[in-house]
Amino acid sequence: MTKEKKEFPLKIKIGFKKVFDAYREKAGESDLLKKQVSEILSLEKDYPALTSGISDFEKISKYKEQIDIILNPLFPSVLENNEIKFATIPFQEVAFKSTQRYKDILKNAGKDFSMDIINFDEDQFYIMGCSLILSHHYGEKVDFKRSFYYNIPDGNGMVKNYRLFYNADFVEIQKTAKAKEISQDDINELLESFEDVSVWKEKFPPGSWIFNGFVIATLTDVTTDVSISEFKTNLLRLEKNGGFHNTEFSRIFRAIFNLKELMIGFTDYNEENESFERTLFKEIPSFILQGKKSQVSKDALCSASYYTLFKQKEFYCVTDAERYHKMYPENLLYKKMLDQGMKSAIFAAIVSDEKILGVLELVSPNANALNTINANKLRDIMPFLIDSVVRSKENFENELELIIQEECTAIHSSVQWKFRKEAKRYLTSLTEGNPTFFREIVFEDVHPLYGQTDIKGSSEARNLATKQDLKLQLTYIETVLKKLSNHTFLPILEQMNFTITGYLKEIDENLQVDTERNIMNFLISEIVPFFKYIRERNETFKQLVDEYYELIDSDTGLVYKNRKDYDESVMLINKRLASVLDKKQQEAQKMYPHYFERFKTDGVEHNLYIGEAITKEKSFNKIFLKNLKLWQLQIICEMENNYYRLKDKLPVELDVASMILAFNGSLSLRFRMDEKRFDVDGTYNARYEVVKKRVDKANIKNTEERITQPGKIAIIYSQKEDEEEYLKYIHFLQHQKLLGEEIEILELEDLQGVTGLKALRVTVLYSKNSDKVKEYYTYEDLISQIEE
Repeated sequence: MTKEKKEFPLKIKIGFKKVFDAYREKAGESDLLKKQVSEILSLEKDYPALTSGISDFEKISKYKEQIDIILNPLFPSVLENNEIKFATIPFQEVAFKSTQRYKDILKNAGKDFSMDIINFDEDQFYIMGCSLILSHHYGEKVDFKRSFYYNIPDGNGMVKNYRLFYNADFVEIQKTAKAKEISQDDINELLESFEDVSVWKEKFPPGSWIFNGFVIATLTDVTTDVSISEFKTNLLRLEKNGGFHNTEFSRIFRAIFNLKELMIGFTDYNEENESFERTLFKEIPSFILQGKKSQVSKDALCSASYYTLFKQKEFYCVTDAERYHKMYPENLLYKKMLDQGMKSAIFAAIVSDEKILGVLELVSPNANALNTINANKLRDIMPFLIDSVVRSKENFENELELIIQEECTAIHSSVQWKFRKEAKRYLTSLTEGNPTFFREIVFEDVHPLYGQTDIKGSSEARNLATKQDLKLQLTYIETVLKKLSNHTFLPILEQMNFTITGYLKEIDENLQVDTERNIMNFLISEIVPFFKYIRERNETFKQLVDEYYELIDSDTGLVYKNRKDYDESVMLINKRLASVLDKKQQEAQKMYPHYFERFKTDGVEHNLYIGEAITKEKSFNKIFLKNLKLWQLQIICEMENNYYRLKDKLPVELDVASMILAFNGSLSLRFRMDEKRFDVDGTYNARYEVVKKRVDKANIKNTEERITQPGKIAIIYSQKEDEEEYLKYIHFLQHQKLLGEEIEILELEDLQGVTGLKALRVTVLYSKNSDKVKEYYTYEDLISQIEE
């Protein structure tokens, strides 16, 4: 039965006039043919409907015997089981004569299957009818935009792809009274209007022409070709979207190999450490790694598979893992396959420029399903897969480079435009063959802001942790030596204890720079060999020495407990402060673009530079500078608060102190190509860098008190107008309950080459939490609460 179509330019009749005419022309060629033709032509006289055409397709079955006689010469019985051929009318589901293979295909597809041409809608259906009229009546060959395909499932549930070819030699197109005459201008318009079906309907009104005849349709199995094409398309999609869709690729490989239960895997190869790993195409499993993230390639494969993949660079096939495992029970690859329920496999090395990039894995739960014969199907798709893996590897490397650039260089996004501009100029000059060099990047007339939240007494805390670790280690050794003395008399033990006592005294009284090195030499030359010797003597000694080894770090040979606590505390502080600053910086960039960089040392430092030279646009106004100064002071307050919420959770108690350096005026910022970083330019401007490095260690004039103190923010300046400006910001933040009421105006001691510096110092108010409703405390309040 036909599928109902809304409209069509042709009234369809199934007729055989053209085939009768063809037989008449062949009638005199031989006596045998003459007899056969005579029988066929007699049907034309006896059944005139076969010539005039049958428009009611329900009645076609009445003429089945006659149609078989007419079409038998066109359907040779010897090709019955090979050719996929049927007589039909264009773009319909009617098949009134077909080969046995076509019948078998439809039977396996199931009774509910509908023969629909892929991606063929009603508008295209209408236009194709018009193209038949143009071709048969007007002799105008219209080349439709693509081939026609059917997707037909087989008995195993696999979908097969078939290309459709029509032979329209037996078609007659006739006008009706409704038909319009088509001129060359009309044809030109139609050729320009494929997407506009209304133009075609206007030239060829529905039902205005008659189709009388039939076509012979031939199907060709192009499953492999279509699957390879789909494979290429999906690879392109993968590169564009960055995702490898395992389900889709598994379906494609199953179609190529005609194996319903086939699965695919991929294992990436890292040449640097000669290991398999999961980096590319993570959506696809790795049967070689079997759930591991990485493994040395020689350990992941058996010797035979390693040699085949890495030395011969050929496919390695396992046709029956179960049988092979019985023959070679120690072979780990066969065991891996069976553990994952796989009994046959093809492993294909992805090779480019003689380098292994990875391994494609095809596996099946059925023995012999994958073998050395069907492995050759991979040769058609390997070039495309290799290209895709190469590009994916390159993209991955590019991403790594981008991350490195973002994380490890000083080229901030706000100034990237100028680097790109200079790089473009440089590249253009090279392309044109002109001698050139990469010019220095300079931003003139920019305003600097510097701030830091520094860990106070970090050197003393580090030295204290070192002392505690050294004392802990030496004291434990001393204890071990005393216990040994109770079991055995060795004069050397007293000498070792004497040395240890001397070191403990030195640590308490005056830890020198080389003290740690001397202790390390003592441990290596005397304690380690001695402990190794006594450990082998009896179980008691062994237990004592093993307890000592548990105490020390295996890499350094030293106790690292207190220093580890200190380092972890510094790391946590830096991480917390940097995260606050980075997050808020993103918001500040939206206010007005500016250059930003920060450094983690014992605390966090940051540089800000703002000005028209950085923004590229002529939009800078001093109001943006003032806004950034206020923002900086607010962020310092927030960083202080975040730290004090973290303080009591740290392994080592540490304090921080914050400082802002105000610079009155502007300077030039130059990117130093040799050091790959920005620096201020010029002798006068260099004074700013000197102050940055030294001022946080400066004392208040005529005192021993450092200008930077825990719980307070120090704002360093040299000009009266800076003092007046920052006092306004402080008063505003006092109103916001971020700063305390007390403001100190202090003079600083003279630094080398720098005199006349002053400072505003103000207390930070801390809150218990970051909620809207807060309780505010001074630094002293918080410390007293923590100590309670």
